[in-house]
Amino acid sequence: MKSTVENLDPARIKLTVEVPYEELKPSLDAAYKEIGSQIQVPGFRRGHVPDQIIDRRVGRATVIQEAVNKKLADLYREAIEESERTPMIQPEVEITELPNVTGAQGGRLVFTAEVTVRPEIDLPDLSGAEIAIDAVEVSDEDVDAELQNLRARFGSLKSVDREARTGDFVTIGLKAVIDGEEVDSASGVSYEIGKGNMLQGLDAALEGLRAGESAVFTTTLAGGEHEGEEAAVTVDVEAVKQRELPEVDDDFASIASEFDTVEGMLEDLRQQVVERRTEDQAVAARDALLEHLRAEISFDVPADVVDNEIKQHLEAEGKADDAAHADEIREDITNGVRDQIILDTLAEALEVSVEQEELFDFLFHTAQQYGMEPAQFMQGAQRAGQIPAFVSEIARNKSLALALRQVTVKDFNGEVVDLTKFIGSDELDAEALVSEVEEAAADDGGDDAAPASGDDATGAGDDAAPAGGADDGPADDVAFVASAFSLADPASSADSADSPASPASAGSADSPASPASAGSAGSAASAGSADSPASADSAE
Repeated sequence: MKSTVENLDPARIKLTVEVPYEELKPSLDAAYKEIGSQIQVPGFRRGHVPDQIIDRRVGRATVIQEAVNKKLADLYREAIEESERTPMIQPEVEITELPNVTGAQGGRLVFTAEVTVRPEIDLPDLSGAEIAIDAVEVSDEDVDAELQNLRARFGSLKSVDREARTGDFVTIGLKAVIDGEEVDSASGVSYEIGKGNMLQGLDAALEGLRAGESAVFTTTLAGGEHEGEEAAVTVDVEAVKQRELPEVDDDFASIASEFDTVEGMLEDLRQQVVERRTEDQAVAARDALLEHLRAEISFDVPADVVDNEIKQHLEAEGKADDAAHADEIREDITNGVRDQIILDTLAEALEVSVEQEELFDFLFHTAQQYGMEPAQFMQGAQRAGQIPAFVSEIARNKSLALALRQVTVKDFNGEVVDLTKFIGSDELDAEALVSEVEEAAADDGGDDAAPASGDDATGAGDDAAPAGGADDGPADDVAFVASAFSLADPASSADSADSPASPASAGSADSPASPASAGSAGSAASAGSADSPASADSAE
């Protein structure tokens, strides 16, 4: 096979592939065998019909079509690999020459494939880069807020005979009426006044009501068959309760914490806030690094990739023909594809690999976010062909974590921030590798050394790290970052104003939505690389 590459523009190439008859002959032989097993010719056993007879019966063009259709995807994949470019969408394939349809066997297959590829970009040198993030600052007010939350967890509710006010818990009944017709109702609903997580106007309606009283207010229904419609809602107060909080003393400390004194409990609460703020620093550093890369790298995002992502997004939301919505999300999708290109390039430059354990962890946590059983989610993801997109997402997240090792991270007070706990370090990686080699050597020395358990069913690689706890070494730290630094919430859509896409957005209950939304555009990473190009129906 011979292939040539023509650069049409920075993100578009044209492959011309020439396949001599000799290379195509095994596929032709297989096609003859397949067709021969399907036809009945008097005087010949099924499957033993000579090629010449098949040519006369069904036409050599049919055989060539069958062979080319079966082989074309492999030929395209080989050609794109030789070009050392990464396709982002399906190619446009045109067959320009076929082996001889009549006469002597021979000739060649020639086809062209125009495809949008990932733009080649130059990454900046990060060794001298410096990014700034907020310092970890914990005030007495922060600790007091933690204390109040802890008291609330151990508090109790007591019925009161007074008007309801903000902070009270009420048991209510609701009835919605539209044009004089009741469209929905509920009873025994528990609600904290002031939360604002139910109907708009509910808090104002409940203020001042006693148990046994009711009020009517007008609101827009937030869900159900009449979502978005205006309704008159009657709210009946069945009970009013106030939260009674425990006293803050040593007894409370011994019950609510592992400490016997208030002082010990408060210091622990302060440390919890510090740890949480420190984790926030790691996420902020990730975001700051990504913003630095965006500012340093300039290129045009392929328009057809953006259009393809928008189309997929609209179809997942059931808005395939909504041009106005397409315009609304275009900028978010474009920025997501831009980030994908930057991070995929970064992952390749850093030679990032994804271990099987990391993939399992990612799938497990994503399933939890969807409220699905992990096994069901994984099966759905496999059937939907989304595993490669998930692997790409993990690799992007890991690339940011590893790149953070190269930059200097300071807080706005000028102090260097140590993120080793979250991103590991090259030194720790080296130590872990030495330990791993030594352990492997020790295991190999035993006569009854057990083979590694678990098959590489996901294709994540044969070097998958064994399962371990959080203290197993830097690999686990980076894996943590890959999860915690996820660029896109799997349940989010390209614009937060819309409801998130269902895990079954593709119409199948088992097909989780792709993380390739505004934050990652992950599906474009593998499109065109594993899918078959256009079939060779024109062979006839």
